[in-house]
Amino acid sequence: MAQAAAIPVSTHPMKKVLGIRDFKLLWIGQATSMLGDQFHSIAASWLVLKMTGDPMALGMVMAISGIPRALFTVIGGAVTDRISPRKLMLITDFVRLFLSTMLAVQIFTGTLQVWMVYIYAAVTGIMGGLFGPASMSIVPHIVPEEDLQAGNSLTQGTSSLIGFVGPAIAGAMIAAFANEATGMGIAIAVDALTFVVSVITLWMMHSGEIVKTTAEKEAAGNIFASVKEGFAFMVKDPVLRMMFIMIALANLCFTGPLLVGIPFLADTRFSGGAAAYGIIISGYAGGNLLGIILSGILPKPKKSMIRLLMVVMFAAFGFGIAAMSWISVTWLATANLFILGVLNGYISILLITGLQRSTPKAMLGRLMSMILLANMSMMPISQALSGAALRWSVIAVFVTAGLLQLGLSVVMAFSASVSDLSDRLLGEEGS
Repeated sequence: MAQAAAIPVSTHPMKKVLGIRDFKLLWIGQATSMLGDQFHSIAASWLVLKMTGDPMALGMVMAISGIPRALFTVIGGAVTDRISPRKLMLITDFVRLFLSTMLAVQIFTGTLQVWMVYIYAAVTGIMGGLFGPASMSIVPHIVPEEDLQAGNSLTQGTSSLIGFVGPAIAGAMIAAFANEATGMGIAIAVDALTFVVSVITLWMMHSGEIVKTTAEKEAAGNIFASVKEGFAFMVKDPVLRMMFIMIALANLCFTGPLLVGIPFLADTRFSGGAAAYGIIISGYAGGNLLGIILSGILPKPKKSMIRLLMVVMFAAFGFGIAAMSWISVTWLATANLFILGVLNGYISILLITGLQRSTPKAMLGRLMSMILLANMSMMPISQALSGAALRWSVIAVFVTAGLLQLGLSVVMAFSASVSDLSDRLLGEEGS
């Protein structure tokens, strides 16, 4: 592994990590790219709804993107551990730059058809699957372990800040054009431009590499052997196994109603259309940002509090999702998702930092791919089911999802593995 660059003397963790040249480049490039991702997400969802008028079509497009994303996340983790997080991020960003440019051109020229959107979604999903584990595992290769939480807080906080402002700006921009296709084309073009910045900053970096001896490369075997090793590492650990299952089930209940249900509600129930959609999604991201900030400034929770926090989070998600079945005012929907975001953001930093510290660096890419797989494995199913069910009953979609989340909160309340998870998250200080 390449050595981190010299760090200027500073007592503030945030200043220390920003003093690392390669971390600063990574932060600037990925922050810019994440802003483009928000524009792409809002524009693509609105594009499908306007082309088809069918929530099931939107669910299918997201599923077509989500299935290869989940599958290639596992491969991406193995590739990351074999070559370099930076190199894999660079390759996938080159491809996504090309895809976004082509999509924008076709929107502007009026040559885009629905079947083409499916192809774009599938290839984008593959690239996203390869990119995810690399982006989640690169920070420990750049930042010293004692400053890892500060590095994670900065990257995740920036992501949530951009997630807060990006959707609202994108939605307002699309709504500002009498011809919404023009606004959607501009949003996708902005995404393409942000990939240019990301590619340049990744190219300028020197660290984020994995240096392996010849013996280590031979021992690693092929990619699929590496995938198998990473999966076995997760399955043999009861805490990781429990966490994988709970994250997967939680996403089954949440991602479909959020990513398919909310744009459908914005198109059919809320006034404001695309602008309302962007504002509501921004509320969730804003809550995540506040939760991440709180995780950095509040004292570490005691071990006995972890179970309560997990139970409260799942229960709140249950009630919050169910409430979307009757909420018809944009500001109330935004406030509802903001509260859920706060809980999610607070727990996520504890989770990511705890796992990064307790995982061997040689296995880090594959473990991060397992966590991403848990997040993504049920997303295509959730999105496809939500799209189909919304044709039948909006209320049933949100109420059913809420009841399932409440069931998960009960499981968390009585699971013996939650205590072991507390140790993993808090380390010796939390004991």
